[in-house]
Amino acid sequence: HGGHSFPSFKKKQYTKMKFSMLAIAAAALSSGVNGFAANQRFAVRSVSSLKMSAAVEVDTKAALATAANEARGLAMDSIAAAHSGHMGLPLGCAEIGATLYGNQMQYNAADPTWMNRDRFILSAGHGSMFLYSWLNLAGFDLSIDELKNFRQHHSQTPGHPEFPNSEHTTPGIESTTGPLGQGVANAVGLALSEKMAAAKYNTEDHTIFDHHIYALAGDGCFQEGVSAEAAAFAAHEQLDNLVILYDANEVTLDKMAEYTQSEDIIKRYEAYGWEVYDIDGHDLDAVEEAIAAAKASNNGKPKFIKCNTVIGKGMEETEGTNAAHGEAGVAYVDNAKKNIGLPVDEKWYVSEGTRDFFKGVQEKNTANYDEWKKTYAAWSDANPEMAKELESAIADEGMSAEEMIKAIPATEAPAEATRVSGNKIIQDIAKLVPNYISGSADLHGSCRNYIEGGGNFGAGFDKSYAGKNLYFGIREHAMGSILNGIAYHGIFKASGSTFAVFVDYFRPTIRVASLAELNRVSYILTHDSIGVGEDGPTHQPVETVSGLRVFPNLDVWRPSDAEETVASFVSSVTYKDGPTALIFSRQNMDQNDAVDYMERREGALKGAYVAKKETEDLDVIIIATGSEVQHALKAAADLPGARVVSMPCMSLYERQTDEYKESVLPSSCTKRIAMEAGVSGLWYKYASKVVGVDRFGFSAPGDITMSELGMTSENLSEQIASMN
Repeated sequence: HGGHSFPSFKKKQYTKMKFSMLAIAAAALSSGVNGFAANQRFAVRSVSSLKMSAAVEVDTKAALATAANEARGLAMDSIAAAHSGHMGLPLGCAEIGATLYGNQMQYNAADPTWMNRDRFILSAGHGSMFLYSWLNLAGFDLSIDELKNFRQHHSQTPGHPEFPNSEHTTPGIESTTGPLGQGVANAVGLALSEKMAAAKYNTEDHTIFDHHIYALAGDGCFQEGVSAEAAAFAAHEQLDNLVILYDANEVTLDKMAEYTQSEDIIKRYEAYGWEVYDIDGHDLDAVEEAIAAAKASNNGKPKFIKCNTVIGKGMEETEGTNAAHGEAGVAYVDNAKKNIGLPVDEKWYVSEGTRDFFKGVQEKNTANYDEWKKTYAAWSDANPEMAKELESAIADEGMSAEEMIKAIPATEAPAEATRVSGNKIIQDIAKLVPNYISGSADLHGSCRNYIEGGGNFGAGFDKSYAGKNLYFGIREHAMGSILNGIAYHGIFKASGSTFAVFVDYFRPTIRVASLAELNRVSYILTHDSIGVGEDGPTHQPVETVSGLRVFPNLDVWRPSDAEETVASFVSSVTYKDGPTALIFSRQNMDQNDAVDYMERREGALKGAYVAKKETEDLDVIIIATGSEVQHALKAAADLPGARVVSMPCMSLYERQTDEYKESVLPSSCTKRIAMEAGVSGLWYKYASKVVGVDRFGFSAPGDITMSELGMTSENLSEQIASMN
């Protein structure tokens, strides 16, 4: 029946290919939507690599078509009940959801954290009812009642998907998404982690990791630069286990997409080095064939499937327009349900046939899962040490901070920069934490976070997928998102480095990591202050460290010497409630050897401690952090009534008991001064006077910059004297 002519799809012509008349009939029968069975078939650029599968069996196809429409109904009813949400994507991508959850993805709804499950990320997180509908239909523990509570307080169905955390524990959510483009880049991190896990744990006899990562994204995701950075990285490192599905509906929120974009995205992704497909996203055969081909193709290329869709499909009053994006369609829900053959008077309708179909899907998935469990048991028996290491990594079990600081020898460091101290300490951390990996945005040489003997991750050159050192290139935003993806995957702990001042290039990813409580992520941010010197104010952070401290759940460390640096690194791999930022210096600083090394470590692990105790009645408390602690100690040397408090981590100090906090900063002493080579604002919580830097720096040698802007013990002494 190859001569059948298709209407053009939004003025675009697609290659006509043979299809099964039976399959189209089945879809048309099960759907009230005119022309549902797809206007176009594949136009595939890399046709030679595509093995066309047979058309889906008629009964399966009919069941998937029915499920797609019922998923549309669930989304419409939930958004209408909330009077809030985004209808366009759940209606426009229903066939994609049916194909993924109905016959292409490897998962077990009864074990949603199974280590070898395929991962699905909704990068276009505003379309969250798409995901919640399919999780319910696929048998995950997400009830219809939760769908009815969409976007309500304490529900498991928040407005945008949230990775399980202390606020939400929705099963089947693999990534916190909402800021567009992040999910695409997160998916790259998940794909990286899967490749690493396969390289590290699979053996010749047993394959325990062989899953795929899927992400569904819209125009907004591909307009955001982070997805471009991540796409280049994914192709370069040949992450062929990654499948990105592009919901190409030609609509953005304000206008039709053509108003703001005109590139050929297929050519763009081909140029990166991806395998590309161009299909009708409403044709179940086309969607299945493309995904099956993408999964089967282990050719070193990530897969990009452009799914041409109609936004809000099935709601004739808004479909295909930017009005379909949000909740504008609420008024037309009843008519739309009628048009696609759903009962108007029954909300959240799911037919027995669809429930039965997904029971069958789950039986098939459970059989695959049970086979994998046998393989895993055999692998575990053959590799007991490796199995113990993997299970500890997944459970996030390891040495406690107290044990770890004892396992790392005294540094006995001379005066040195904390980035130099960090280079020695990261080697200890990598030995004590087997699942620890680290990377850099082209600054390993400056940030000093290279794991010696760890090998380099990736494809080609001296790289392998077992390597512990990640080379992100000059792609900070992608680095942050990829680190989050590694954390979401749930095996490795990953750190990434750059200069502190460039943290603004990936600040959005730190916010999401903090919100999602991703304790597997840390940041190594060097060149911490105006002490950077000659590079000038573009490279001298002043507001940066305080700007990070305001994030909930993020611990920000600015250690003052090598022993505090030990504590900071240990905390970064043992803290359970969020990510950690390690702020290290370029300039040398003195070691506070007057205090025993273990006392400094233990004190630092409480966020703040007494670095020098007064020898007479307490008169003044000097609080400092990082490179300013040495100045505080010098200024206090001639003041017997002065106490010096080193505060490397404000948030950690705030989590201590009231008794401990009172012992460090007694409320009876109100004469307090704080010093940091950065903006002063946050320090007024602890001190009545602050010696800070509330302006941008300038280009000069670092010691000149510091002294000119008051970061000296002499200036601190003068400021203390002025308080009397």
